[in-house]
Amino acid sequence: MRITLLGAGHIGHTIAHLLSHSGDYEVTVVDRSPEALAKLAGMPVQTRVVETSDAQALLGALRGQQAVINALPYHLATLAATAAREAGCHYFDLTEDVAATRAIKQLAEGANTAFMPQCGLAPGFIGIVAHHLAQGFDSLQEVKMRVGALPAFPTNSLKYNLTWSVDGLINEYCHPCEAIRGGKNIEVLPLEGLEHFSLDGTEYEAFNTSGGLGTLCETLAGKVQTLDYKSVRYPGHQALMKMLLEELQLNQDTETLKDIMRKSIPSTMQDVVLVFVTVSGMKKGALVQEVFARKIFAERSETHPLSAIQITTAAGICAAVDLFREGKLPQKGFIRQEEVALPDFLANRFGAAYQQSRQVESIG
Repeated sequence: MRITLLGAGHIGHTIAHLLSHSGDYEVTVVDRSPEALAKLAGMPVQTRVVETSDAQALLGALRGQQAVINALPYHLATLAATAAREAGCHYFDLTEDVAATRAIKQLAEGANTAFMPQCGLAPGFIGIVAHHLAQGFDSLQEVKMRVGALPAFPTNSLKYNLTWSVDGLINEYCHPCEAIRGGKNIEVLPLEGLEHFSLDGTEYEAFNTSGGLGTLCETLAGKVQTLDYKSVRYPGHQALMKMLLEELQLNQDTETLKDIMRKSIPSTMQDVVLVFVTVSGMKKGALVQEVFARKIFAERSETHPLSAIQITTAAGICAAVDLFREGKLPQKGFIRQEEVALPDFLANRFGAAYQQSRQVESIG
């Protein structure tokens, strides 16, 4: 399968490695940065320097390809999807941006190709898990989805290191969040809904962030009383972010905040991804709760280290593309994450990264 991968950053690099070494994909990696592309040297991929914010240049790069994987910043998602539609190739991305997903859904209407956004961790894998658990109930009461990409060794006041896109992080901290309360679809504020819990002997906090639910609010509309998504952090993070965004009003100057974070908060490859889903409802006349809890750790290889967020995000989108290639997903139109069967995902050669993680047995 001929694929163009847009973006040669940390996640793009991992996607390129997985697909190009699988034997089933001819991968061309496109990026505006020759330096980023140079880091792919030695991989069995082709590279092209293209100004990825230029619609015509993007279209030229996609012509003749069967599919495109978009690993560019979220604000380029609609542009890339539009180019994919015009070029006649299938489209997959990692966006968590709600507005971009709605625009892509419109682009998919009447298309002869497939459009599958939100193929990462959250949205992405978390929605596949939640939908799978929900299907086992006669009626649903509550679906809670919690995800954290956290440093393994927090040392600063925020108890946080940069493990993925700063653009994406601030985007999810600043935009309204979808939820279902009392059976009705509503919007809730980001950074609100603070809760605390312990998992595997570690204390965490969680709070509302935007985008993680994907399309589940639509899929479960009228079927569940409560549905929400929250990001998991170590205790104290939310209070400091509220101070920065609200009291210092950096939510009105996010470029300054991003610049501060890039300069002041170190990135780390030593991270852990926490996935925690609880679903409650009626089964055979009894109120039952089911839990899915996993921790995925970084690979500390001397030659090819991978962060947990790289592993989980790349595995998510590579598994989606692979299942599509195998005919296990619709072949045209808009594809929701919850159309992926969890057993198929975990059995997939790429999705197995989640299967090899550590299942958490004790929930407190």
